[in-house]
Amino acid sequence: MFNHIMLGATDIEASKKFYDATLGVLGAKPGFKHIGHGGVVRYMYFLEGGVTFLITEPLDGNPASHGNGATIGFKAKDGETINKWHKVGEENGGVTCEDPPGVREGGGIKAYLGYLRDPSNNKICTMCNIKS
Repeated sequence: MFNHIMLGATDIEASKKFYDATLGVLGAKPGFKHIGHGGVVRYMYFLEGGVTFLITEPLDGNPASHGNGATIGFKAKDGETINKWHKVGEENGGVTCEDPPGVREGGGIKAYLGYLRDPSNNKICTMCNIKS
């Protein structure tokens, strides 16, 4: 359904380091540098299913800001991968938010999730469904 998802990054190189590491755990290659409209630097990550994830310097020159209540979720194959993703994220500028990685249940769904804030304070997570 999605073609691409793009997040603003105040420090584009710190964000690239973070996403190269965390998305690398999920199987993505390091970000591809692209100079966008107005000369802004963007990094593109090509994810499973044909979705492109981008980080970008804001075109208007203002600092990037996170969306209050917004979360970008990435698929993971299992809880072990999520734990590794979380650890690598913390080691590369991410900050833990919400509870530590683990099982969450609600609305008839049981899943394993991990949450981080990236270097620009965007909230991201990894998730895998747990079959009963």
